[in-house]
Amino acid sequence: MNDPTSGAREHEDAANTGDRPVSCAVLTISDSRTKAQDRSGDRIVERLVAADHVVDRRALVKDEPDQIAAQLEAWRDEDGVRAIITTGGTGVSLRDTTVEVVRSMIDIELDGFGELFRMLSYEEIGAAAMLSRAVAGIAPGRLPVGTLIFALPGSVAAVTLAMDKLIVPQLRHLVWVRS
Repeated sequence: MNDPTSGAREHEDAANTGDRPVSCAVLTISDSRTKAQDRSGDRIVERLVAADHVVDRRALVKDEPDQIAAQLEAWRDEDGVRAIITTGGTGVSLRDTTVEVVRSMIDIELDGFGELFRMLSYEEIGAAAMLSRAVAGIAPGRLPVGTLIFALPGSVAAVTLAMDKLIVPQLRHLVWVRS
């Protein structure tokens, strides 16, 4: 009997074979954290390194649209950065501006990322999951294939969920598809 998912699995397996580390940048957006207190950024780096990816760049900026955009644009336009993962600023408070900045930069939104993140979050925290506006997409830039941008909430638990269940399992595949 034919397995309708076998083609998708073969495609993903091809992308995940071999040693293909992805060059990543990690941006923390916070008005209150310092680099020493950035547990969510630390968790992102930890998960990427454990999956044999490379974290070349890391920064912390205030939740100010101009600061967020300037850092994302700088990394997007650098040779080699294939994925940028942000943490913070994805909620519904008046200071949360990350999602608006990221959406203004991407030309292809990965709708399923936000949908799956909120579904998985709901299983862990219930209805409060609807407060997350986590988003991901592909931003055109210097690389003709674009740069992946993931905007995650600021909590360590949310970052762990996104990294373990969504980003790490698919990062090589996403980069391979865009190559």
